[in-house]
Amino acid sequence: MNNNKGVASTSSPPTATRLQILLSIPDAERAAFISPETRAALDGLGEVTEVAPAELQSLGAFSAAAADKDAFITAWGFPRLDAEHLAAAPNLKCVVHAASSLHALVSEDFWAAGIPISQAGAAMAPAVAELSLTFTLNLLRRVHRLDHGLRSGANWDDARNVQRAREISGARIGVVGASRTGRRYIEACRALGAKVSVFDPYIPTGDSLEASSATLDDLMAHSDVVAVHAPATPETAGLIGAAELALLPDGAAFVNTARSTIVDMEALYKEVHSGRIDAALDVFDEEPLPASDPWRSLPNVLLTPHLGGATVDSRRRAGGIVVDELRRFIGGQPMEHALTRADLERMG
Repeated sequence: MNNNKGVASTSSPPTATRLQILLSIPDAERAAFISPETRAALDGLGEVTEVAPAELQSLGAFSAAAADKDAFITAWGFPRLDAEHLAAAPNLKCVVHAASSLHALVSEDFWAAGIPISQAGAAMAPAVAELSLTFTLNLLRRVHRLDHGLRSGANWDDARNVQRAREISGARIGVVGASRTGRRYIEACRALGAKVSVFDPYIPTGDSLEASSATLDDLMAHSDVVAVHAPATPETAGLIGAAELALLPDGAAFVNTARSTIVDMEALYKEVHSGRIDAALDVFDEEPLPASDPWRSLPNVLLTPHLGGATVDSRRRAGGIVVDELRRFIGGQPMEHALTRADLERMG
């Protein structure tokens, strides 16, 4: 049983009966996360009940679905696990979040209850890093400008009249944030011959990235491409503002597949609109991005609608992580991707 009075729970895995599992992923995404193979594996671990998050928004509906459940598999839209919801789920012993950010899911009451929680954010890191690399290559080769020129009806010579393209081999790539995603991106850039520098004040002594560490100002001033891979935390809010963006060399490129709050988006727009730098963005201050938003009209920007982590492969990996984490919990082993309250303070 949970202790919802602030005393940490031991949250031992059930041994006498099969695990009672509440699987709650939005209808539009459930099949992507839970393939037939993944579902069969879950069925082998316990009794699975599927209820979409949209059907759990009232406390009564939540209580009816969760009262006898030992484990939750959650994703976007699942009710916040506050004192009321924890009291409605007295058997809860484990939560595995199939998505990444936990901020909307957990509460102080949840941490006080001592319930183990894990998330599958690692599944998205390769996908987001790959989109960031895709953006980087496109910006260096001016593909976005050339494509816009041809599609807008410019004549052949005018369409070709853009700043000469660069190759990634030998290019100076600055990475803001040595996160899981940032490290995957760094590996990919280095494999293609790029020279990488990194700003992250939390790179530990002896880390392989320590030799590539730079101050934020130096990184901004000496990079052909800057890619943001930091988490959205109070510490990183507005980290890159007008002063930092002004340090970018003329003709540089800016990539953000992390969170828009890390960047002063108005200042970035001014720099891109001037034509001094180019940009590629997967995240915005307002989402969905309005049809009339001025970002949509710029010829020197690449835009995608916040889908960096959403690939067929990343969703399948996430489903696999969910199964593996539950299997570890049932076996009495620590979950590989478990998080604590302290961990969450430095995560997006």
